[in-house]
Amino acid sequence: MARLQRANPPGFPVHILHRGNNRQSCFKNNVDYSAFLWWLREYSEKFVVEIHTWALMGNHYHLLCTPKVENGLSQMVQALGRQYVRYFNGQNQRTGTLWEGRYRSCLVQPDSHLLEVYQYIELNPVRAELAGNPAEYSWSSYHINASDKPSALCKPHAEYLKLGETRSVCAEKYKLKCESGLDEKRLEEIRKSINKGLAFGDEEFKIEVEKLTGRRQRALKSGRPIG
Repeated sequence: MARLQRANPPGFPVHILHRGNNRQSCFKNNVDYSAFLWWLREYSEKFVVEIHTWALMGNHYHLLCTPKVENGLSQMVQALGRQYVRYFNGQNQRTGTLWEGRYRSCLVQPDSHLLEVYQYIELNPVRAELAGNPAEYSWSSYHINASDKPSALCKPHAEYLKLGETRSVCAEKYKLKCESGLDEKRLEEIRKSINKGLAFGDEEFKIEVEKLTGRRQRALKSGRPIG
């Protein structure tokens, strides 16, 4: 079956997942993580993409971001990927590809669904048993979104800012949300959305996106068609 074309219209939040080829490591030390985030800031500014959350996970990374101009997202990811591969190959005396083909992406409904993706991404290191709690993991945006720590890279989404009248209140309320976590059903819905490239939101949102983009955003029903 042919894979769906991307649907990344400006102004819509997008969850991104990009893995290392054959799930190989694409971050080997702290310098690698720092370099990736440095270039993420550079290219997000260049291609006008707001970065809300991230988690760099050894052999893959997650982002939640909002492109502000047409094609800005794909240009940012492509430029970031090329730059980082040149760096990584040079550091490790290797050649060839690093990433597993195309990055995966899905649109996210900008309401409570969006804050759930915030949590999904920033709690990923805990689920992967890389840390006992998200504050112990250095290479995610949790340290920014769950505290009042300033960041030139992290841009809070409007939905996050609705949590409180000040950034410190937003951070405290978001931290409490993370402590509550997500149930397994919600985790599976988010995984399915990103792996299949289908919008994460309610049916009304998915229908809206289908009309806007002309691209399917809901899973096909299994089984043979009737008639």
